[in-house]
Amino acid sequence: MKKTILITGCSSGIGHCTAHGLQKRGYRVFATVRRQESVETLLAEGLESFQLDLDDSDSIQRAVEETLKRSNGELYALFNNGAYGLPGAVEDLSRAALRAQFETNLFGWMELTNLILPVMRKQGYGRIIQNSSVLGFAAMPFRGAYNTSKYAVEGWSDTLRLELRGSGIFVSLIEPGPIATRFRANAMKALERYIDIEHSIHRQKYLAVQNRLNKEGPAVPFTLPPEAVLKKVTHALEADIPKARYYVTFPTHLFSFLKRILPVSVLDKILAKAGNDHQ
Repeated sequence: MKKTILITGCSSGIGHCTAHGLQKRGYRVFATVRRQESVETLLAEGLESFQLDLDDSDSIQRAVEETLKRSNGELYALFNNGAYGLPGAVEDLSRAALRAQFETNLFGWMELTNLILPVMRKQGYGRIIQNSSVLGFAAMPFRGAYNTSKYAVEGWSDTLRLELRGSGIFVSLIEPGPIATRFRANAMKALERYIDIEHSIHRQKYLAVQNRLNKEGPAVPFTLPPEAVLKKVTHALEADIPKARYYVTFPTHLFSFLKRILPVSVLDKILAKAGNDHQ
């Protein structure tokens, strides 16, 4: 019997790559996306796909019901992946902007996971894989909303892992650094929607951010293709005892090491420079 996995955010990038990669590996993949036109695209590519909007509780409920209907009430794994980044200085972030960031990047994931957990508890096994970020443990300037949402994902995942000890359900965090995806294009849309660039004290910084987000090709060194994440997800699915954290890309390994050995003041200088250099 094929192992089943539900993946969110499969229209492009990491989700799209992982859905196709795991299907080729023999998994039965339920590839979910926010927009119906993306569903049609994935169906044409040979994936099982249906809608799941992380901002909509009814959509999450329907997607879970559809998943369990197709899988005869069982599910081996959930890959919480769908998310976006909102660039912006903390002082320019409205409550509405932060709420929108957390609805997609945290609250939707939590609601979905809480609907799946009883299924996994009943069957006595399961894998929950969370796509976090290097920014989930090493904050950089002008990424406050995204930093905060990913720090929250890390704290929630650590708590969940402790609460699930002995249940047969494992929780793993994937922590990518720069990956070649549509992340920048989506970040640009969020920036233009939520940040009043012209009236901000950081206007010049935002113009630099826009230049970076519009840049063709990799925006930063050490950018890897999404297949690098697929490799880690596969290990988290297939290891007898998966790791709690999987680092992806050189910057993630580097900042994890530096955070352990450097004083905060020194690390702050490095992170501030790295963040500003990549505006």
